[in-house]
Amino acid sequence: MNQVAISRPEPPAAFRWIVLVVISLAMFGNYYIYDCVSPLADLLVTQLKFTNSDIGLLQGIYSLPNIIMVLIGGLIIDRIGTKKANLIFAVLCMLGALITAMSSSLVPMAIGRLVFGLGAESMIVGVTTTLARWFKGKELSFAFGLNLTIARFGSFAALNSPSWGKSFFHYWQDPLWIALFAGIISVISVIIYFMLDHFAEKKYSIKKEDAQDKIIFKEVFNFGRSFWLISLLCVVFYSAMFPFQTFAVKFFMDVHGVSRETGGFLSSILTLSAMIMTPIFGLISDKIGKRATFMMIGSVLIIPVYSIMAYTHITLYIPMIILGISFSLIPAVMWPSVALIVDEKKLGTAYGLMTMIQNIGLFGTNWLIGAVNDASLGYTNGMLIFSLFGFFGFAIAVLLKRNEAGPNGHGLETPRLKTE
Repeated sequence: MNQVAISRPEPPAAFRWIVLVVISLAMFGNYYIYDCVSPLADLLVTQLKFTNSDIGLLQGIYSLPNIIMVLIGGLIIDRIGTKKANLIFAVLCMLGALITAMSSSLVPMAIGRLVFGLGAESMIVGVTTTLARWFKGKELSFAFGLNLTIARFGSFAALNSPSWGKSFFHYWQDPLWIALFAGIISVISVIIYFMLDHFAEKKYSIKKEDAQDKIIFKEVFNFGRSFWLISLLCVVFYSAMFPFQTFAVKFFMDVHGVSRETGGFLSSILTLSAMIMTPIFGLISDKIGKRATFMMIGSVLIIPVYSIMAYTHITLYIPMIILGISFSLIPAVMWPSVALIVDEKKLGTAYGLMTMIQNIGLFGTNWLIGAVNDASLGYTNGMLIFSLFGFFGFAIAVLLKRNEAGPNGHGLETPRLKTE
């Protein structure tokens, strides 16, 4: 006797947004741990006798394992699913934070940051793949934007920790224990997501992760031209942002004579702006498209701000707000665009490859800027390098727009998202 298949409803919108919040809280802890070094830079110099190159290495080594690991992580995600993979990556983040907090010299601290990096970027790939699974064909860019808002609140909290946690900044080690607590939050959030996703697979009509295809390594080279252009834009864009934040608090203190608390807040304006505007830009791009055009605009905004901060004493709030607009606009359209041009079953691999390329740039740029600052006994040359990345980003975005206007386009400039 034939059984009638039971039709299950789609997950209600409220359930999807709960999933978004929970998985984004895992990213909150991730981002906090990453940005906990910048407010400590002057303490590391005075109490542990670190140089700028040491600080650049401490931050840059985070990216070193991800030159390969994020691609492997993407392959792992496509094979075992986001639930298991994200839990593995979150535990690595927590362990890295623990090792760093327990150390008192450069090498063991760098090992801790390396372990953190092993999990952190792969977890970003996993969370990004998770959001594409839950929101593709719906409010994809808006969901990505809200995720970044919650995640970047971790950066905002870390960069402003000299203000709200002033009592912890008498000794270099104390703020790192707070970062460890943020890592624990990540692990707990991923466990909650694990349970929510498992429940949804039984109750609602949602694609099970074990239905994904076997990944063939050589297929990573088969992604189209638009994907590679977006990946190149990703590396130059983030190389203009995150290495700047590595030295931003110390730069504001040394060049503009502000306090550590003020320097931390100025640096966090970039993050605060992104927290507010990324979902807005995501919603706009969902409605009107123009994703390649938005990437062009965001790249242009990068070009003047670093020179303004290096050569003038204009109020620093203006260039930081402009930089914050760019930091909101490009990610709001860049990451969702990949989900529109790559097959869903290869999405974890695609995001892993993209993030791998990004981390090549971040590792090299963090070290480069630290070395340039040491060699020049200042910050001007480093700031000019950041401006140069803006020119590169604009040129790449122009090529992307031209490619999308041709026969190989994927509709990045059109308002409607592709549906499954």
